Amino acid sequence: MEAIREGAAGAAVEDIQERLGSLGYAIDESEVEEHAFGRSTATAVARFRLDHGLPLGDEVDAATWSVLVDEGYQLGDRTLYLRLPNFHGNDVRQLQERLNVLGFSCGEVDGVYGVHTEAAVKLFQESTGALADGMAFPDTFDAIERLRHVWAGKPADGPHPQGSMGFARAASVLEDAGLAITADDPISRNVAGRIWNLAHATVEDCALELVDSPSATSAGTRVLIVLSTERLPDNVATGMGNLELDDIDSLPLRLRTAIQSSGTEPRAVRIELPVGASPFTTGDAQTFAVLLLDAICAAFDRLEL
Repeated sequence: MEAIREGAAGAAVEDIQERLGSLGYAIDESEVEEHAFGRSTATAVARFRLDHGLPLGDEVDAATWSVLVDEGYQLGDRTLYLRLPNFHGNDVRQLQERLNVLGFSCGEVDGVYGVHTEAAVKLFQESTGALADGMAFPDTFDAIERLRHVWAGKPADGPHPQGSMGFARAASVLEDAGLAITADDPISRNVAGRIWNLAHATVEDCALELVDSPSATSAGTRVLIVLSTERLPDNVATGMGNLELDDIDSLPLRLRTAIQSSGTEPRAVRIELPVGASPFTTGDAQTFAVLLLDAICAAFDRLEL
């Protein structure tokens, strides 16, 4: 494209001014009314180029226009998915920032919808019980927006620790959160039983329930946790959040996100245990139980349902 510079006027200048204005760059009202590329418009362009690492200058060339368009996208303006060339822009950056805070790591927030971002979207979708196809569209955006109180105002580059769990805070979760836990196979039932034992050994008035099946929860159950060693088939929407016990550091955040996104009654989340081909030992079961109980206490600490 031919560069647009000071002295120009017309629809192209109007478009540039609208985009700059939406991004917070000040332009004199008289220039906006006349769609004229005057001194204040040139200054706004120069500041925009400086802010976005472009070569110094005050004209809108092809590279500046491309970045200006990218920066105008807001999350939800378009469906995002993995393609070549990759989607890039402010909406991708917003998606990456929010997923990172929620515990679904996209890696570096670079505004490019690459393989790491697609993988994070799939994990988030799976955690909400949605079809995990890696395509970010209105249902995905709505699920993220419902969690605004979780991600708003927090840095996207993390880490986002839950904080060390003192006895008083853990006791508060186990006494008052209204939790029930169940499992759907012998190995996961072993782990669930150990979680129950640890919880009841931690606090005298522990209210964590161990139930035989999801239908056996009591009237006071607010959240059901289902353990399983079985992998869900790919691209299946279950209606129940699903997490993998893999990244221990982010597990409390992912568990909290899945619980808050749940639309079931009571709220429910399924956790897959990484049981491989090697023999599963009592030590493995105890390790999983300790890790999961810590994550549960951290996820539910001060959690409002």
